[in-house]
This record gives sequence, structure tokens and C-alpha cells, in this order.
Amino acid sequence: MKYRQLTREQFEGLHQEFALFLASQKIDVTEWNQIKKEQPKVAEEELNLFSDVVWDDVMEKTKYVEHFSETTVNLFKCDAKEIHRIAIKINWDINLLEQNGFEWLMKNPMDNSVDVFKGSKPYNAERNTEIFDLIEKGGAISKGEIFDYFSQLVG
Repeated sequence: MKYRQLTREQFEGLHQEFALFLASQKIDVTEWNQIKKEQPKVAEEELNLFSDVVWDDVMEKTKYVEHFSETTVNLFKCDAKEIHRIAIKINWDINLLEQNGFEWLMKNPMDNSVDVFKGSKPYNAERNTEIFDLIEKGGAISKGEIFDYFSQLVG
């Protein structure tokens, strides 16, 4: 398995897509229920395969990931061959996880208490698995507005 199996809630949200996935393998509802009952390992393999297909599609479409903590922000732009990172650290008592802390940062990005670092590197592993790892570690897929804002500020 390349990623991790989707959660029950994720499978439920993708019920139609999973049915189409099974249909593409010529497995109907009756046969699927029989497989789950009589061949649980085969059923698990099908769930894993579908999960990988879904995650691969999501990762392929992901262009930006951001990760916030109380005093740091890590912003990532995920190109085809390399990943770009903007790391922001706040050096005083402010909580970026709270709305007023985030708003303060956006209004005062060049304050002396704000350190901003920018860098790029090629992927160490396969692009999609590196992006998935960022998300599993608490990152969130974003539209990139914050990355673009800070990228313009730091050149």
C-alpha cells in the first residue's frame, strides 16, 4: 500500500466512486458482499487499492500545503520536480492558531519579531508520497494565497 487506507467516513463519502471502482473490475454488489464475507483479505486488498487510487488523485491535484503551530508557519508550493518552502517563526508571545494571532501576522509580516526563510529542493522520494507525508504530519491542502503573499514579500 502506497499511502494509508481511507477512513470509514471517507469511504462513505466516496460510496458512488467505490461502486464504480468495483464495477470497473466487474464486481457487483452481490459479489462484493460475498467477497467481504468469504474472502476478507481480498476485500481488504480492494479497499487498499481504491484508497491508493483516491490518495494518488488528491496528491496529484495538490499544489499547496500549509502547516500552522502556535509560533511557526510552514508553507509549501508543490511543483512537479521540486518543493518550495517558506518557513515563518514568531519570536514573541503570540498564538498563530488563534484568529487574532494569524491576523496580526498577516498585518505585520515584516515586524522585527518575524523571521521568514525561503528555500527550494528536489523531492527526496516520489512527489505524491512526500506531499502525503506533509499532510499526515498535520499539514493542510490550501489554495496557496498565504504562500503567494509571503513569496511576494520575501522575493
